[in-house]
Amino acid sequence: MVMLLCIAPFLVLIFLFSYFPLFGWVYSLYDYKPALGLSGSEFVGLQWFQMLVSSPTQLAQIGQVLLNTLAISFLGIAASVLPLGFAVMLNEVKAPWFKNAVQTLTTLPNFISWVLVYVIAFSLFSSSGLVNDVLVDSGLVTAPLKFLDSDQHVWLSMAAWSVWKTLGWGAIIYLAAISGIDQSLYESARIDGAGRFQLMRYITVPQLMPTYIVLLLLSIANLLNNGMEQYYVFQNAFNKEHLQVLDLYVYNIGMTGNSLSLATAVGMLKSLVSVALLFAVNGIAKRVRGESIV
Repeated sequence: MVMLLCIAPFLVLIFLFSYFPLFGWVYSLYDYKPALGLSGSEFVGLQWFQMLVSSPTQLAQIGQVLLNTLAISFLGIAASVLPLGFAVMLNEVKAPWFKNAVQTLTTLPNFISWVLVYVIAFSLFSSSGLVNDVLVDSGLVTAPLKFLDSDQHVWLSMAAWSVWKTLGWGAIIYLAAISGIDQSLYESARIDGAGRFQLMRYITVPQLMPTYIVLLLLSIANLLNNGMEQYYVFQNAFNKEHLQVLDLYVYNIGMTGNSLSLATAVGMLKSLVSVALLFAVNGIAKRVRGESIV
């Protein structure tokens, strides 16, 4: 009973912020007009869902949005091994002051908002930014390169900025897992003549794989949920077509397209697909690891 009382506040918060907002799905069944309210808006049933699949133009746009979302998500999944490798290498640093300094400097970007990240990117990579100034002054290029005002390699650049921002933060859980590895394994290996790289290859990395697999499966379950803040601040007229992910698309059609009902319908479908992916990944985890993740 005491434990139930301890978790009760958190259950209330989960209900308020995760389940209570689901009432908003009812807006997808109305031609909602903010000035009229829900009671004064016309009930249209599944009109907005039918619109998503009835128009070739709408289908093509949604197809591009899904391609952007999946491409960036898969790049993020491919880069998910980097925090693991970074944690393993950082664990091998013997100087505590240097190790703490590197961990602090690589973790700090996680607490910087994407607005400030874009300010940094603009200062460095805009047409009048530091990088272009150096390249032009050194004679390596004759005209400033368009790093930000281009639709080339947009997915890779977004993945790179995401890695820079989250690398140190993502390594924390692996450093915690490393601290829990039985030290007798290392001592036995050293007695058998194992070197530093052999210890990493045959002990550290294999011991971290269960943690990595769980995080990987959770990333797959969140394949469609890659947020919108990063893409909102980096989008412009040149890269919008290849940068508009699903969350940003919902925002754009809801806030700038003046179609809150259509945005609700798209967000509702995205949530349902994400839940289906979660249960599918949970089934895979149960089959492969013998235990579920949820």
